[in-house]
Amino acid sequence: MWPCLLLALALLGAVPASHPGCQAVPVPQRHCREVPVGTGECLVPARAIPQRYCQDVYRGQLASVHSAARNQELQKLARTYTIVAPWIGAVTSRRAGQWESRWEDSSPWNYANWAPVHPSHIVTTCTTLSTRDGLWRSRFCFQLRPFICQY
Repeated sequence: MWPCLLLALALLGAVPASHPGCQAVPVPQRHCREVPVGTGECLVPARAIPQRYCQDVYRGQLASVHSAARNQELQKLARTYTIVAPWIGAVTSRRAGQWESRWEDSSPWNYANWAPVHPSHIVTTCTTLSTRDGLWRSRFCFQLRPFICQY
């Protein structure tokens, strides 16, 4: 059985109906600090929000993907709530002179579904799952996006 998944909608302003066995919630404002102009946008490092939220609220992690079936399940879940590609738990970074992708939950890297020309090998990047085509894309980790927790 798959762990329950949570799609958290960061700063999208609406909370849709729950997915069976899961729950969609907005990121609490305590994780954000207000912009001086008073717009209420988040200025904290965006990647820290989903990581901490998954850990603190659900004692979980950002989702890792180990099969095409799991990838499709997550894509379908994400598409139910948003058109914005959500974060999943993959990071690509340079280690010991080599670029590598890894799961933040330390599970084995045994499946990948990268879009052409991804992952990027310029700087450390985080990974999104496209709701449109299910492919993964490298993105700068400071972007504010929805995210998928597993717990």
